Amino acid sequence: MNTLHFDLTRTATRQAILDDLLARLSEEHRSVLAERTRRAGVPLMHHHDLGAVDATIDGLMVSDHVKQDMHAIYRILAEAEAAAHGCAVEETHFHEVGNGEAIENVLGICLAVEALDPDEITATCVQTGSGTVQCAHGVLDIPAPATAAIIARGIPVCSELLEGELCTPTSAAVIYHFVDRFE
Repeated sequence: MNTLHFDLTRTATRQAILDDLLARLSEEHRSVLAERTRRAGVPLMHHHDLGAVDATIDGLMVSDHVKQDMHAIYRILAEAEAAAHGCAVEETHFHEVGNGEAIENVLGICLAVEALDPDEITATCVQTGSGTVQCAHGVLDIPAPATAAIIARGIPVCSELLEGELCTPTSAAVIYHFVDRFE
């Protein structure tokens, strides 16, 4: 069985997850993945809602499997944002998670998981971090409300919390979507 295991005890940011996945690929595969990400056509504009993100995902030049994973991750994000703001999913307004860089990171993660093709994905408990973070809604406690909403769906967190935002809403959605089992 091909098991992919994430150690998320120190950091669980989307960039850390992407870096970990890329490190598991050969240099040649990393180059191919970088080119596929570039050619996919993610506009670097800001996407304000789930409909705009879904339309962008639908327009990407990637496999249907990658698109399905991306749609699922952004649906999880929209549901968490809606819960945090007390609105309908369709009324959710994306801030940081809707920018082109975030979408491109999610794309890279999905492409890397597709390339690695694991039978199962496992992970440790998740380091959320602690303290406060400055975002579009002002200063928020860590984990931010959207992150906390996703974690509440069943993601175990580390008992010892480090300083800083070490799990974002996007990375929590990625973890929730991909991890089959926590160890």
